Amino acid sequence: MSVNAAILIKVISVLLFALMSALVRYVGEAGIPLGQVVFFRSLFALIPVVLIYAARRELAAAVQTSRPLGHLGRGSISVVGMFLNFAALSRLPLVDATAISFAAPMITVALAAVVLSERVRAYRWSAVGVGFCGVLVMLWPYLGLGRLVTAGSAESSIGALCAIGSAFTNAFAVIQTRRLTDSETTSSIVFYFSLICTIAGAIIVPFVWITPTWPQLAALIAVGFLGGMSHLLLTESYRYAPASMMAPFDYLALLFAFLIGWGVFGEIPTLYAYVGAVIVVLSGLFVIWRERQLRLRRAKTDGASGPRE
Repeated sequence: MSVNAAILIKVISVLLFALMSALVRYVGEAGIPLGQVVFFRSLFALIPVVLIYAARRELAAAVQTSRPLGHLGRGSISVVGMFLNFAALSRLPLVDATAISFAAPMITVALAAVVLSERVRAYRWSAVGVGFCGVLVMLWPYLGLGRLVTAGSAESSIGALCAIGSAFTNAFAVIQTRRLTDSETTSSIVFYFSLICTIAGAIIVPFVWITPTWPQLAALIAVGFLGGMSHLLLTESYRYAPASMMAPFDYLALLFAFLIGWGVFGEIPTLYAYVGAVIVVLSGLFVIWRERQLRLRRAKTDGASGPRE
């Protein structure tokens, strides 16, 4: 597969995730409980995962694991993150919730330094600091004390807190994934993520079940299918192209969220959302560019110090 094909797969993955987020917003506004949304998201994501891995004859590798507790830990973190993300999507404009979620990579940088003892240079710390300023700009309209005591405003403030909480849990999930990749295959990480989230949703759903209408049921099933396909396509794109090349395309999620939010829900982002999103995107792109430069420099150094004849 060519690099261009990998880029196309990544873009499709980002688009599917944006569509899934819009459907989560739709069923959330319709009053479907979060536990029920998590259950459908996980169950119907598991179906394409199992079918595709079975067709590739990779299902045995996906099921096999030597670190069940590691998968359980990652899955538990992901369940919490899914609840927080869906709560944010049901309370915030689509583009705001999406933009705040881009705090996760910056939080990951900080956690990697603390938890994994990775060396983080001054350039990355500077970019992280600037990126957090962008997140604060986006959060500013939602976190005023006056808004917290006003009924309508309190909902959006809670949504903003859920969005930043989701970013933190996603960052912890990334750290746990890095630990698992030392011994686990990508297919097993994807499989057990879907399985554990499905089990957690199945435990909760009997206590919160609301019978959906046919359109709502179709939307719930689509949430799971789109989420599963997006996850699989994302994994596939990184198989055929470097992560540094794929990462900038994550920011297309902001464009898709803006178009869907404006076209479907009639949402117009605030100036704070625009300014904060630009700051976050630029800081993220700077980190990606800087890491690429460092890798190229290391490659040249290794080549120059290689064996000579």
